[in-house]
Amino acid sequence: MENYFIIHGSFSSPYSNWLGWLHDFIEDEGKQVLVPDFPSGVGYQNYGNWSKLLKCYVDLGLINENTTIIGHSIAPVFISKFLTENKVKVKKLIFVCGFNNYLGINEEYDAVNESMYFDNLEDVKQYAKEIICFYSDNDPYVRYEVEKDFADKVATEQIMIPKAGHINSESGYETFEDILSYI
Repeated sequence: MENYFIIHGSFSSPYSNWLGWLHDFIEDEGKQVLVPDFPSGVGYQNYGNWSKLLKCYVDLGLINENTTIIGHSIAPVFISKFLTENKVKVKKLIFVCGFNNYLGINEEYDAVNESMYFDNLEDVKQYAKEIICFYSDNDPYVRYEVEKDFADKVATEQIMIPKAGHINSESGYETFEDILSYI
């Protein structure tokens, strides 16, 4: 059965930004959608903790070749690293404002994001048939060049949304209509 996972970013939660709205949309379409609550904050958010949680879903058979995973901000690189290291294949990945190996946002974000980064980002292409990347040209947290480089390395399709910031509620994205045609 086709299913969906939505994964939030750093210092965030399952229903922040447009994630809750997207969950409700997918669920209203009669599809299974899960939005795990990953540990957040310095001392809690790291690759090891996030990986343990996602591995539970893999072990239950809920993440497989019929799964679409949607991730925002730090989630795309986490998902890429997890799938690659655990050799888990999925149907589709939809990444929003993804980045890798980028430090300099601020001390707290750098502390929680750094363990998510890895060197073989392109390897994720072996584990998904489609990888769609959304990003903006004026993200206040991650430079355009960093998000574009991430997309260039992994995407089968890229969508750059002008003046969309970090594509979060702070940038006016309580809903995210552009993503619906990829669900």
